[in-house]
Amino acid sequence: MSELIKKQVSDARAQMDKAVDHCESELQKIRAGKANPSMLDDIVVEYYGTPTPLNQVGSVNTPDARTIVIQPWEKSLLSPIEKAIMEANLGVNPQNDGVIIRINVPPLTEERRRDLVKKAKAEAETGKIAIRNVRKDANEKIRKLKTEGVSEDEMKVGEAEVQKLTDSYIIKVDHLSEAKEKDIMTV
Repeated sequence: MSELIKKQVSDARAQMDKAVDHCESELQKIRAGKANPSMLDDIVVEYYGTPTPLNQVGSVNTPDARTIVIQPWEKSLLSPIEKAIMEANLGVNPQNDGVIIRINVPPLTEERRRDLVKKAKAEAETGKIAIRNVRKDANEKIRKLKTEGVSEDEMKVGEAEVQKLTDSYIIKVDHLSEAKEKDIMTV
């Protein structure tokens, strides 16, 4: 395999890694009935007029499987944090005791579990689409190498290599999705 094709395959691998990592982080944000600090990763708090991620204005901990505790660095942030959590529409109610914010994560109903499984499957499908788009782009770049003197056979080998990569990364996404589904459905 020529160096040009090896580079395209390597670039495709790097992009597929990013797609799987992104998919994994999105799946972690889906609540599985247990308290998890990553549930709050997308929450942004108004901090002196600047939108700031929650984990940069306080510490987020889980003392037990059903509770998340947020200890803001400054007491003045208690109500902006509480407001941001309410606006995030996570299905949880923050409780402000004047020092910390406590969030009790309610157990999931069967119907809610099914909805979350659908959401997880949709997220996994988005990951697979991203991987397939990387494959398409890599194959187009490999075909364009014909103008640089790469033979048809080398192009076929390169495309086959990209297809192998695609298959293996889609299996990774499937495994992530299955693990999340199992996590959600475990009572």
